[in-house]
Amino acid sequence: MRLFTGIAIDPTVTAKLSAVVDRWRLQAKLNWSPPENYHVTVKFLGECAEDKLEAIVAALEQVPRPGEFEVAIEGLGFFPNARSPHVFWAGVTAPAPLERLASDVDDALRTLGIPAEERRYSPHLTLARVKAGQSAAAIADEIAGLKRIRFGQFTAREFYLYRSRTGPRGSVYEKLRRIELVE
Repeated sequence: MRLFTGIAIDPTVTAKLSAVVDRWRLQAKLNWSPPENYHVTVKFLGECAEDKLEAIVAALEQVPRPGEFEVAIEGLGFFPNARSPHVFWAGVTAPAPLERLASDVDDALRTLGIPAEERRYSPHLTLARVKAGQSAAAIADEIAGLKRIRFGQFTAREFYLYRSRTGPRGSVYEKLRRIELVE
């Protein structure tokens, strides 16, 4: 099963993001994330054997709790860049506790043989994926003018272990376990 950990986005922030993104869904034929999938990834685990699930949950429950913290969603951009985009994202202001959580989750899961992340943690919210043959050119100029747009902020009080499946309309994320950020 395909797993990741992440922080769910507050419904108020999701509504603001959706109101802006809905304008572009018809302009750019991309693989748009449905609003119910909006999250900030803490750690992508990838394919894991089902018999490892309880060990993964146990490891996550032992991760040091950073306490609740504020998460701000602001700005828009592309990875790696607007000229050859693969991902269209909303920015996430990463407070120190979020970075520490990502590092601690990485460390806890490494003991189970799940490879550590080699890249620096770069929190973001994926709005769309750009596949071969698709173009984001229709919205790239408009997005460039919205780099400083603010969608809001919320208090993160928990993170989740998610399962990702392919459904008839794209990825479907299922929350398998909730882990509090406060002891």
